[in-house]
Amino acid sequence: GRASRGSGLVWIGNRTPGERSGRGSFPKINSTLNNELRDRLRDKDKRQFQALSLLATGSFRSKITLDSQDAFELVSDGVTNVLNDIFSNDDNKVKNHTKKLNNKELPILNANSRIGACVKNPSKFLGIGLNFKDHATEQNLPIPKEPIIFSKFTNCIVGPNDNIEIPKNSNHTDWEVEIGFVIGKKAINVSIENALDHVLGFFLVNDVSERDFQKNRGLTWDKGKGFDTFGPIGPYIVTTDELPDFQKLDMFLDVDGKRMQTGNTEKMIFDVKTLVSYMSSCMSLHPGDICCTGTPPGVGENMKPPQFLKGGEEVVLGVDKLGTQKHQVVPYKE
Repeated sequence: GRASRGSGLVWIGNRTPGERSGRGSFPKINSTLNNELRDRLRDKDKRQFQALSLLATGSFRSKITLDSQDAFELVSDGVTNVLNDIFSNDDNKVKNHTKKLNNKELPILNANSRIGACVKNPSKFLGIGLNFKDHATEQNLPIPKEPIIFSKFTNCIVGPNDNIEIPKNSNHTDWEVEIGFVIGKKAINVSIENALDHVLGFFLVNDVSERDFQKNRGLTWDKGKGFDTFGPIGPYIVTTDELPDFQKLDMFLDVDGKRMQTGNTEKMIFDVKTLVSYMSSCMSLHPGDICCTGTPPGVGENMKPPQFLKGGEEVVLGVDKLGTQKHQVVPYKE
């Protein structure tokens, strides 16, 4: 297929996405995608994207793919530009995007095609540290009184089934299953009560981390969070209206078939609304900005003895209703 890093597909649906077996999980495609998409995107009063999801390219059981020039042109600039067009009220750009889509003529993408990251080139990729009480406890650290914010440099973003590459001179590469969210409307100093109005939806994240670089190379965590391939996201985004129970989702992560992490988003110290409000008081959040929200217990550095990724492992992770990721870990090569 023509998928590239960050390619995404706009999808309209009216229920929580269904899952299928195979490489990741994908929502069911609505047969009336073309008409619904055009109607919703032309209506300025519906900029909240009710029942709209943004997906990475993949194999679907209907003829909606990115292996077509029409569909590819619709999303070739990625999620960020599509969102900016809509929220800037530029109807001409939105119409130009949508009028090219003819789902009756699109071929089915090969099931073995690579799945791209569900958000392309965000201006910010933020992370929240120690946001699960039991994760803080397993590290013998105090419960944070305010959210701990760090940056994952955007070069780390890859697709949900791409390889994880061990950095040069790394002996402490670790895993973290997390739920992420993407901003849909600019947020500056928003209240907790209104915070969710600025969130487009949610997706699965593996916040891969190099613990030595994170904790022993100076005072900032960022050094251990931004290596290439350390930010797998997707396979898709589920919008807030389709996921009202986003604070009650089970999470898991396995390494070579062994369960390492289990948790639930209800255990977060600072919930998503609080995080959006807090972060918007520290910086402006723009459409397409993404954030991963913390991990449950079971990371490698807290095993007895500690266990880290060296290369050759298989990592599988998932969050309820947000699909799964599957990675092969590969050693560093010059």
